[in-house]
Amino acid sequence: MITLRKAQDRGQADLGWLKSQHTFSFSSYYDPEHMGISSLRVINDDSVAPGAGFDTHGHKDMEIISYVISGTIAHKDSFGNIKTLPAGEFQLMSAGKGIYHSEFNASNTEPLHFLQIWIRPDTLGIDAGYQQKAFEQSSPLTAVVTPNGENGTLKVQQDATLYRLVLSEGEKVTMARTAEQASRHLYVQLIEGTLDINGTTLTTGDGAHLTQLASVDFTATSGQVTALVFDLSANA
Repeated sequence: MITLRKAQDRGQADLGWLKSQHTFSFSSYYDPEHMGISSLRVINDDSVAPGAGFDTHGHKDMEIISYVISGTIAHKDSFGNIKTLPAGEFQLMSAGKGIYHSEFNASNTEPLHFLQIWIRPDTLGIDAGYQQKAFEQSSPLTAVVTPNGENGTLKVQQDATLYRLVLSEGEKVTMARTAEQASRHLYVQLIEGTLDINGTTLTTGDGAHLTQLASVDFTATSGQVTALVFDLSANA
């Protein structure tokens, strides 16, 4: 089963300096039919004006992933991390017992476009932590976040794996699923291009919830495709 979430149907917020589109209920956007999937609670598609950003604020008991599509994030947190996150890199902040941070557009001339993702942890009150990495795209589906941090991936405190999917126009890759794997949830967030998933077409900004599929065919039908693919527990 494939349930499509069209880009234009997402929640909208416009604060002038920030334009945000919410896949799931967030802040003043509330839709009881879109509260998250499994442990995946937030996907915010954020565009931040030059020089603007989020002042220091706190988080607790949440795994927060940022992926920069264009521009650069300037990050500073209460554990002394002062980092820049350029386009193509992933950041994973485990809020745990509590962390304060700020994130700004590092440029005074160019806009910032990034995805902010929240995943509920499977254990509360862990020590806060910070991870950041650029990943080579060694295959069409490259794991970037895993529960145990295997093969140099970022480690998330949850039974969840995040892949980056990159396909050239006309290219296809198949994700085979065992019966146990097919009982899990897949969520796809398309960043660019046009993507066919088992006959369902996604365009830029669209998402899709996939369940009970023994095999998933990803085909780039127009332009280069970049997407994030979440593999999520059926029980979280």
